[in-house]
This record gives sequence, structure tokens and C-alpha cells, in this order.
Amino acid sequence: MKKKQEAASFGIIGLGRFGTALAVTLAEAGKEVIAVDRDESKVKAIRQYTDYAFVAENVNADTLKEIGIQNCDVVAVCVGERIDASILITMCAIELGVPQVFSKASSPEQGAVLKKLGATVVYPERDMAIRLGKRLVSNTFLDYIALDNSVEIRQIQTPERMVGMSIQQVDFRKKYGLNIIAIEREETTTIEIAPDYRFRKGDVIVVIGKVDNIDRLERDS
Repeated sequence: MKKKQEAASFGIIGLGRFGTALAVTLAEAGKEVIAVDRDESKVKAIRQYTDYAFVAENVNADTLKEIGIQNCDVVAVCVGERIDASILITMCAIELGVPQVFSKASSPEQGAVLKKLGATVVYPERDMAIRLGKRLVSNTFLDYIALDNSVEIRQIQTPERMVGMSIQQVDFRKKYGLNIIAIEREETTTIEIAPDYRFRKGDVIVVIGKVDNIDRLERDS
């Protein structure tokens, strides 16, 4: 599998619901995807999306190397329920020199081990629950990315009270300790934002900062 300079290549190990959805999403976006699972039926199903789908009963360093996982820019280990396999595969991918390895975890303890190995840990079920919870309790919350336990990038709908006000007037940095990194309006995203920009109804503000400060902004809304 040759890496394209214009697009990253991805390895997906484990084709459960999470791994399959991730592989399909990446493939449909035009990315090169290597998909691996021990279940032949799952591998056959994914072959309509990628030519690089392999059955591997025992996934170890030699198997991954033969498949070409070391050529991927990003590898996602999606076998969180099988803790021993998850840890072993993650370690192998990192030792093969994959630049970025994401590993699915089903518990904080498993996540701690994966993190120590050098992987970026994801908790799909927990993250979806948090996302749903935030949507249910907030009128302005749209989406978020957790950078660590205390910092997020979050999209919020412009509060009614801010419509017509400039960024300078609101003073996000001084009042809330937040930085605006983008403003989205309809199909346009602006990242170069002047202090005199005035918020309009329908604007989506993308902010980065401590979770407590973002929550405080939403409460004030």
C-alpha cells in the first residue's frame, strides 16, 4: 500500500461497530484505509470500501508488518473489549513506528495502560454519553473535542444577548478566560477574526479553554 502525499493513510484494527464505522467514514472521505479483523465476514463486508482488508487470526508485530501497518500515518486499535489484545496490538503499532496510534478503551484502568504505552486513548461510549448529556442540559452546546481532562474545543450557538455585540465588547479572554478560534456561519468558517467583528444570529462560535470556563459562558447565556 503506497502512501499518498496529499492524504493520510489509516490502519483500523478491529471491525466491530466502532471500527467499521470509522473505516467506512475514512474510506468514503477518500482516505487510504487498511482494515484488519479476525472475523472473515467482517473483513469481506468492508472490502466494498477498501482493497486493503485482511483477516488476521493472531494479530502480532509480524502480522502487522506483513500487512503494512507500519506505512500508515495513523492507526486506530478498536478492540477495546479484549483488553490483553488491545494492549498488545497498541504496543506493536507503536514499536513499528506508526506516528499516531489511537486506542479504544472500555475502562479507565485500560486507558491508563494504553496512555502509558504512548497511545491517544478514546472512550467511544463515554464520549457519546457526555456529548448527549451536554446537548440535553444546554441550549447553546453543539459539539466539542476534549483535549485533556480540563481543556476543550467547543462549538456553541451565539447567545441571544451577544447578537450585535463585537468580540471586543464581549471580551471572552478577560471575562471567561477563553479564546475564539473560529466563527462558523452557514457554509463559511472564519479563522481570522477581527476584534470589531459583531456577532450575528446563527453564528457558531468555536472556543478553546478550560471546561469550567466554557460551562460558565453557557450558564451566562
